[in-house]
Amino acid sequence: MTPEERDRHRKGPITLRGSQRPDRTTDQRLLEEDGETDWVHADPWRVLRIQSEFIEGFGALAELGSAISIFGSARLSEDSPFYDCAVEIAKGVVDLGYAVITGGGPGIMEAGNRGAQEAGGISVGLGIELPHEQGLNDYVDLGVDFRYFFVRKTMFVKYSSGFVVMPGGFGTLDELFEALCLMQTHRIDMFPVVLVGRDYWQGLLGWLRTAVVDGGMVNPVDIDLIRVVDTPQEALDVLREHARKAPLAMGTSIES
Repeated sequence: MTPEERDRHRKGPITLRGSQRPDRTTDQRLLEEDGETDWVHADPWRVLRIQSEFIEGFGALAELGSAISIFGSARLSEDSPFYDCAVEIAKGVVDLGYAVITGGGPGIMEAGNRGAQEAGGISVGLGIELPHEQGLNDYVDLGVDFRYFFVRKTMFVKYSSGFVVMPGGFGTLDELFEALCLMQTHRIDMFPVVLVGRDYWQGLLGWLRTAVVDGGMVNPVDIDLIRVVDTPQEALDVLREHARKAPLAMGTSIES
């Protein structure tokens, strides 16, 4: 063996030489009784953790069937008219044959799960690890908790046949624009995106039309992906119209 070959160290598919050559093998580090534990926070280990989150999410939701996701602020209490509105929309969504998916937290998310549960439907909560979050609300019947936002958002998009978006903050806007971007770029099939509360959303929509569309940043047709309503019945009419054109999964049918 030449000196050059002796200096070469193979770490799986990676070749290391010189100062990059470790003083111990991977097996040695793994089997040390009092070895370091920082490796569990390294990027390669995170990849496995991310992979496991995808597997757990797909496994939990694979047989869910068609669902509608309801988004909105965790800060809106039961006294808010939007809370009652979300409850009624969720009940109507169940009557249309859909499951209901929310972020599983308080506020509008709780209202969506509550309406689904009270209507006898499937109430799903996709929770997220946050510093001050209370955990899944009591109306979630099928709950999955995630560490990573992007994994959670993948589940919303993959298993939803439509988004109902109540007033909310950055998290709600993130989920809204994620769906719009994926549809605009043809990464997913078109589905209804219903904004509830004209007064709340008119400022954002006005900016999109005057600054973004008129500035040539998006095409006018991209804004047409959004439907704006004020009442539960209006929101359900949009979903019913879409469902007639796109059959639900699991053989469910939509009645007039």
